[in-house]
Amino acid sequence: MTLRNLHTESTLACSIISLLACGLAGAQTPAKTPAVAVTDGQDEAHWQAVAQEAGWQTIVPGGASADPIDTRVLAVAAAVRAAIQNGGVDPARVYLAGRGKSAASVFYTMSRLPDLFAAGIAIGGSPQAALATGRIYAVNFSNAPVLWITDNDAGDATAQKLKAAGMWMEWRSASRMKNADVFAWLGGRARDPFPLDVDCETDSPTFASCFWLTPGKFDVNERNDVLPRTLIATATPAALDLGAFGYKPDDPGPGVLVSHLPEKYSGPLKLGDRIIELDGHLIADAADFQNLMSKATEAAHAAVMVQRGKQRTRVETRILVPHHEYVPTARVQGKYDQAQNQILIISRSITEMRVTIPDAWAGASLFWNGLSLENIDKPGCVLLTIDKELLHAGACP
Repeated sequence: MTLRNLHTESTLACSIISLLACGLAGAQTPAKTPAVAVTDGQDEAHWQAVAQEAGWQTIVPGGASADPIDTRVLAVAAAVRAAIQNGGVDPARVYLAGRGKSAASVFYTMSRLPDLFAAGIAIGGSPQAALATGRIYAVNFSNAPVLWITDNDAGDATAQKLKAAGMWMEWRSASRMKNADVFAWLGGRARDPFPLDVDCETDSPTFASCFWLTPGKFDVNERNDVLPRTLIATATPAALDLGAFGYKPDDPGPGVLVSHLPEKYSGPLKLGDRIIELDGHLIADAADFQNLMSKATEAAHAAVMVQRGKQRTRVETRILVPHHEYVPTARVQGKYDQAQNQILIISRSITEMRVTIPDAWAGASLFWNGLSLENIDKPGCVLLTIDKELLHAGACP
């Protein structure tokens, strides 16, 4: 995360980043060092300064912040894998980090890449933008949790809803955090390349990797009601038709402060504007605005009052209500039963996958959706296919 000047950033970002630096600086540095992978390359300088003080490395993706979100996720993955391949980064201790408007990217990236990080940390911001994509699957956090730190208790309510939906995440108030708490949370998480239990869901073959299981071919007709969808459904809030603009969800008001506009923005807003009324309703703060948008269920004409300095301007606009189409997904569960020396795989909508067998599992029997192989004699990669209810196995090409 780029920290240009710790003294000019928000108190929240500064305090938590300081905690990370102070808490982690006391850790013993392994032969290969831990690393913080940032979701936004513009946050590089800040996180690089913190990482150096803690004895960690910083991994920064290429590309531009205006790239499509999945393109940015792939850039993060490529940067992490390159850093690991270069030999200096401990693959078990790579953590994804984002703050402010990039906090949502932590949730999104973790859901797209469930087997790459030991954990994720989101500071401030909100996961709402990630949830609105319709691509956040609860099971993809089964082996890598997210810690979300905010400076208001509203975050706790959101976190409780996410946990109730099955996501492994924790929330902390910035005001109650201690150095030891942050260090203990991070130090207790490490990535295991061969966890005994794995569970992943995806809507794209590009993001299908699940630790030692990698689905390769998909067929929506291969149904399996044992594995339901784990999409965390959230009502995508309505939006004002003023062009894309950003604001801080925890902004105290009055109204909503326009804090971000795209490079080629051509709408009626300017940075620093405040949207202070919607159809005659005074907007107290960003939370009040979000509440108003969440209650809108139909598109409609609207009028907002925009304050620019001492001048107030009425702007005619529309309330837009998004609708998401149903997207089919594939899901796979894998378990290694040590007592029985068995590999048990259950899947939905998958007809081919690669299974990587570690040395300790060699000789295990394998079952996929009830179909069995006698045993797998050697460690390594096995290519499994299901065709007409017959299970075939061969060496990976």
